[in-house]
Amino acid sequence: MDNDNEIAGNPLAIPHLLPPVPEHPATVAEFAALATALAGDRECWAPLVRYDPSSRWYHRLRTGPGYEVWLLSWVPGQGSGWHDHGESSGVYGVLAGALTETTADRGGRVLTPGSLRVLAPGFVHEVVNASLEPAVSLHVYFPGLTQMRMHPRSRSAPVPRDALAC
Repeated sequence: MDNDNEIAGNPLAIPHLLPPVPEHPATVAEFAALATALAGDRECWAPLVRYDPSSRWYHRLRTGPGYEVWLLSWVPGQGSGWHDHGESSGVYGVLAGALTETTADRGGRVLTPGSLRVLAPGFVHEVVNASLEPAVSLHVYFPGLTQMRMHPRSRSAPVPRDALAC
């Protein structure tokens, strides 16, 4: 028996009926959605994580046209130092543990799993694992990260409590 409602042939061969498929994320919201989706795919990133007691461990998880995704691990006490990401914008979030981000105009902000931060080009900050447990974070840079400029601690940057003399 024939069904008059059946589509004859391959419906994917009719491109004008399909929504356009984006080449890659193009807005901050789309990059944030990419970071959130990857964070939720624990099977994708968890087996790759390594902890290095001598320095932060990192692994490029994915690249796409105009962006790249990095997975980082931090043992207690490890930090990034004061830095920016050059001309790249970024979105990063914590996947496990807790990280403390400090900026020149704001004291330390503790980021936990589910936290997501958006970074403008040239934004200076420091990220440290000030907890007693290891941490894992996911970073998306667009365009891909070509530089990480280090900055001396500025006068306007808060001094960590443990650096204050008694």
